[in-house]
Amino acid sequence: MTDSSPVIPAANPLGRGVVVSVLASVLFGFLYYFSTLLHPLSGEDVFGWRMTATFPFMTLFLVLSGQWGMVWDAVRRVAGNWRLIPVVLFTSTMMGFQLWIFLWGPVVGRALPVSQGYFLLPLVMVVVGRVLYKDKLTVLQLCAALLAAVGVGHELIATGGLSWETMLVAFGYPLYFIVRRHFKTDNLGGLWMDMALIFPVAIAFVVFGQAGFGVFGEHPDLYWKIVVLGAVSAAALSCYILASKYLDFSLFGLLSYLEPVLLLVVALLLGETIKGEEWFTQAPIWVAVGLLAVDGVRQVLARRKRIV
Repeated sequence: MTDSSPVIPAANPLGRGVVVSVLASVLFGFLYYFSTLLHPLSGEDVFGWRMTATFPFMTLFLVLSGQWGMVWDAVRRVAGNWRLIPVVLFTSTMMGFQLWIFLWGPVVGRALPVSQGYFLLPLVMVVVGRVLYKDKLTVLQLCAALLAAVGVGHELIATGGLSWETMLVAFGYPLYFIVRRHFKTDNLGGLWMDMALIFPVAIAFVVFGQAGFGVFGEHPDLYWKIVVLGAVSAAALSCYILASKYLDFSLFGLLSYLEPVLLLVVALLLGETIKGEEWFTQAPIWVAVGLLAVDGVRQVLARRKRIV
């Protein structure tokens, strides 16, 4: 599948990866909070409308950015190799579950279990990157990973296990990225195919959902909110996929710790609280994110010094 990813103004692939990874985390954090403003839509309604609105925006983005050729490349490749059909069906299903639970959690009061999954996810990706891809970590990145492990380990001991929401997020995404990397569908064309397969399911959620189309008559503000939901979602997903392509698996995972920090902030804004002992989980991870920021600045300064 031809790689014709859009050019992002950055010094190199690493710089591009860091930029789009941080941007994706910020956009996902915004979506996590924005989903709670879509009352009276249920979690399933929000998922349906999100995907229904996201797919057209993603298509428009690929056309306007001159990347539509990636979609044709992806379609031709799958059409010419039937063995890729179950692969695409699997990745689209996995992506659908992840996008559903992301907005379902805060709507039904399960924001913290979902956010715990995003806390565990980067650590799982670091382990996968080290074992499968032989990624190397800097000293600060290694310290960040160890601190994150302390926080996650405390959470596992305190809760006595993992909820199904946490496990779906923590282990589902790494499997999704492993499969996409192995079959070389880890670009925007592959993402479009995943979204295209999710699209009919999303329409079914909208048509047969609890709210139905009549809800717009009683809540006309939902018109512009759905548009914002689709546009931001398309941008966030595109940045996330680009970051997974530009960065080593381990670094991509570690940078993902910015997202659960933002999701935690959202959960607190929604009225959920952190109990005393939970700080033993949160504090090490916050410090880990700080170390990653320091390491990022250090690498940028070192690169500029070499250029000079």
